[in-house]
Amino acid sequence: MDPKNILEKAIIFIENNLYEPISPRNVANEVSYSYYHFHRYFHVMMGETISEYIRFRRLTEAAKSLLYTEKRILDIAVSLHFKSHEAFTRAFKNRYGVTPKQYRNNRIDTLIGNTMQLDANELLHRSSKITLTPEIIIVPSKTIMGIRFETSIANNQSIKQWDILSKQVTKMKNTSANSNRYSFFEANNNCEIELFNEDSLTTEFIGIEFDNTSIASNKMLIKEFSGGKYAKFVHTGTVNTLYMTYRYIWGTWFANSNKQLDMRDDFECYTERFLGTKSDKSQIDIYFPIV
Repeated sequence: MDPKNILEKAIIFIENNLYEPISPRNVANEVSYSYYHFHRYFHVMMGETISEYIRFRRLTEAAKSLLYTEKRILDIAVSLHFKSHEAFTRAFKNRYGVTPKQYRNNRIDTLIGNTMQLDANELLHRSSKITLTPEIIIVPSKTIMGIRFETSIANNQSIKQWDILSKQVTKMKNTSANSNRYSFFEANNNCEIELFNEDSLTTEFIGIEFDNTSIASNKMLIKEFSGGKYAKFVHTGTVNTLYMTYRYIWGTWFANSNKQLDMRDDFECYTERFLGTKSDKSQIDIYFPIV
């Protein structure tokens, strides 16, 4: 059996048994692998262990139940095999930053911490299209010339605004067509872990790096980016698959790593490796600010 099919079979088994007392050994047995070898393979391909994946999928299901059912918190915890109300509360708060009761009262289906069910396409994407372990780097300060607008994940305005920016750039003198493009998602209170969701409004600033050799356009704004410590991921694929990379970063990497998200701008950088929105070989560098 193809290794990718083995991984898909394991995920299906886990999904079908989230409410059953399964263990990582049960998963390995289901795909006819030794526990030792499959544990290592799963970790390399998924960026998390089998135990972590099961626990975090259960917590995501618990979060949904808190928002969309009237089940008692204790009943939710027991149904998903947490040993006690206290153990469930502790695990939930570590994942989402608030207690189960607070999460229910907030009535917000947050994105950071949620490990969503993966289909075959997302499994393939995670195993071959994302740098699961980011490079930790210090990004230098930059001066960016561009435009600012309000957007959200649910009502994304980026494509429309990039068209506007591109028309402005082509009219400018002494600006290289090969200049890196940047998309900054500017930090605000809506980006906090317990509030961030698909409807969270933020301002996005898109533009090109500006230096002394460029002639500024009076139709564009200037952004002074201060730089700092960042985790750099590389997305490979079309723009339409970018959400899969962000799902991994928000739902898996941040929750599993020992890195703390800093309240500064996160951003994307489009270099010469970006071959167009529809190219499966395009690469986009994604930077998240960390403490």
